[in-house]
Order: sequence, then structure tokens, then C-alpha cells
Amino acid sequence: MNIALIIAGGAGERMGQDIPKQFLTVNEKPVIVYTLEAFQRHPRIDEIAVVCIEGWEQTLRAYANQFDIDKLKNVFPGGNNGQSSIRNGIFGLRNNHADDDIVLIHDAIRPMVSEEIISDCLVKTEQYGCAISVIPCAEAMLTTEDGVKSFDSFPRSNLKRTQTPQGFRLGEMVKLHEEALEKGITNSIASCTLMVELGYPVFFSMGSEKNIKLTTVEDLDIFKALLAVRRSEWLK
Repeated sequence: MNIALIIAGGAGERMGQDIPKQFLTVNEKPVIVYTLEAFQRHPRIDEIAVVCIEGWEQTLRAYANQFDIDKLKNVFPGGNNGQSSIRNGIFGLRNNHADDDIVLIHDAIRPMVSEEIISDCLVKTEQYGCAISVIPCAEAMLTTEDGVKSFDSFPRSNLKRTQTPQGFRLGEMVKLHEEALEKGITNSIASCTLMVELGYPVFFSMGSEKNIKLTTVEDLDIFKALLAVRRSEWLK
């Protein structure tokens, strides 16, 4: 079974709005619904689960009903940070799913995820046991000690910018989070960073510059622009 685990447990303080950013409405549709629809449409996704910020669970289920997200089967409580929210979802899924089921962990605030990205993450997870959506680093990268100046650069060819979805076997993620708790690792940035912090390799799958994370108001402007444009037919 292939499960999409959508992480919507954050309050989104950096957006500076009165409601969590995953529930902001863009073109008369909440951001989280765009994300849910991407996995609802995908033929290889069997179920959707959401880790939801406290107090918004009923709103989420109402939106799922309104927009025909019938793959949504479970809603789990959010945690006090990203790692604990993901852990809540993973530990919740283990109660009624098999260890070899594939879980694609995805940010609710990445609503532009494409069918191709989801498909490649599934294929690479089946092949390697895990898959992290990434894109190349196109910018020049400078290192700094004080945040004000730099005397050195870092080769961008050795860097990847990570996105979601990030795919894993459910049983392996349960073990990973249990090990993290035993070792006192409680605030890793993402599933991929938790993997490498515990000494495990991660493998790459396809990402996209369009697969943006809505963190600031400017990101919302970019999202609206992406919704409005179509690629020119002459472009390869």
C-alpha cells in the first residue's frame, strides 16, 4: 500500500497571518486542498493521512468532504515541532498498516507537487528503500561564521536542495523515530536530516523549482502566478 502522510501541524508564524498558512484560501480554495488533490488524483496513492494542527481537525474533514478527498482515512494530532508531528503520523499509521507499506511524507504547504514527482518518489523508494525529492543548487554558495561576511565558497555541485515528498517504508520509519527518541534527537529539521544524523544514507528522487514551499507572503504571490500560467507550447 502507498500512503501519503501530509504534515499540516505547524502554525506558520513566518507568514504573519491570523490562521495557519495551510488553511489560507487562494482562488477560493484552501492551500491544503491543492496538496490533498495532488495525491487524491495520483493513481498509485491508496490512502491519505494528515497530521493536523490542534483545533483545525473538523475544518480539515469538512474541506475533504467539500472537495471530494475520499482517500483521506486518518487525521493525527500535530506535535510541538516538525519531527514530533511526523512521529505522531508514523506511529499512528503503524497501528493499522504493514511495515512494508510505503509512506510519502509531504508538506501541506507544498501545493504544486506534480504527478511526476510523486511517481518518481514512489519508484525510487521501491528501488532504494527511501527517496528524497531534490533539485540542483543553482546559486553560488558562500560560507559565513557571523552572517555578515564571507571568505569562502562551497561547491554547488556537491549540494542538493531538499523538498518533499520524502518516501520510506513504514516499518523503517518507525524504527528510525524510536532510535531518535532513545538517542535524544528531538528537533531534526526533516526526515532526511534525521536519517543522516543517525548515520543512514538517503537516495534522491526528482523535485522541481515549481514545487515551492509556502513560507512567506511572497511565496503566496509566486503560487498564485504559477496557478495562472501555462508553459509555452514551443518549449521542450
